[in-house]
Amino acid sequence: SIYFQDDLQSLVDSPSSAAAEGGQRGTIKPKANFDAEKDAAALKDAIKGLGTNEKVLIEILTQRSNDQRQLICKAYEGATGRTLEKDLKGDTGGNFEELLLALITPPAAYDCHEVTRAMKGAGTKDSVLIEIFASRSKQQIKALKDVYRKETEKDLIEKLQSEASGDFSTALILLAKTLYKAGEKKWGTDESKFIEILCKRSIPQLRQILIEYKNISGKTLQQSIEGEMSGELEELLVAVVKCAKSLPAYFAELLHKSMKGGGTDESTLTRIMVSRSEIDLLDIRAEFKKLYKHSLLSDIESDVSGEYGDCLKAICGGDD
Repeated sequence: SIYFQDDLQSLVDSPSSAAAEGGQRGTIKPKANFDAEKDAAALKDAIKGLGTNEKVLIEILTQRSNDQRQLICKAYEGATGRTLEKDLKGDTGGNFEELLLALITPPAAYDCHEVTRAMKGAGTKDSVLIEIFASRSKQQIKALKDVYRKETEKDLIEKLQSEASGDFSTALILLAKTLYKAGEKKWGTDESKFIEILCKRSIPQLRQILIEYKNISGKTLQQSIEGEMSGELEELLVAVVKCAKSLPAYFAELLHKSMKGGGTDESTLTRIMVSRSEIDLLDIRAEFKKLYKHSLLSDIESDVSGEYGDCLKAICGGDD
């Protein structure tokens, strides 16, 4: 895959995306001179009239930070006696509604709801679990687990154990527990060892391992995983490796996949655009351009239309 044109030195030198978690690399920043009451009133007017004024909804909700949107939700309920969530549900539909609801949900709760949805119903949506557990930081996973416990009074790890199976489940659970401890670097394709090493490492340790592995074995860790394993376990471990190398490149690849070919995977598109909008979407856009030779915005423009498309473009910000 495009990923492993290993430029090893730059890998070691590049800051891990945990640095981006402070949000300097997002496309959405807190609005200056923010006024929650005023925004709430404008949303109320936009929703209440004959036909919703979607433009106003998009403008307000994409140009405020998530913290600011929480304050707008409070002000809205104070002014109307109804929740903004309920009114948006009553007034918009489809992917556009999903996107707006994602924007007004606190990040940890949003992750939690996506994980819950992935575990529900027929066939666990493993790709969603993989994406979230491979890419989130320790703090984000802890926050997700806290929300899960608060909302369900259950333990997320136990729930995962009952939903996922076999080695895949073991690996997911190790990731979810985020037991990043250093350990012996024994190679070999004993799967449990592989899982252990990949799921318990911190990003800097993982990067070191990727480099040593290449030096010892002459092939990249991803090539070994792909050669030795299959199915969900392979998908999970490859995701862990990719996230260790570059979170923005990992998300750029997922965004590209969600739009190319047979149809758009709107739920992935929504989830990534919203959840990275205040963290590293600028870096994701840069990686996207580097990998695919055109901008993320141009892909969204050609792939998605209507209010949903307009709202995604607003989150994406500029062209590259």
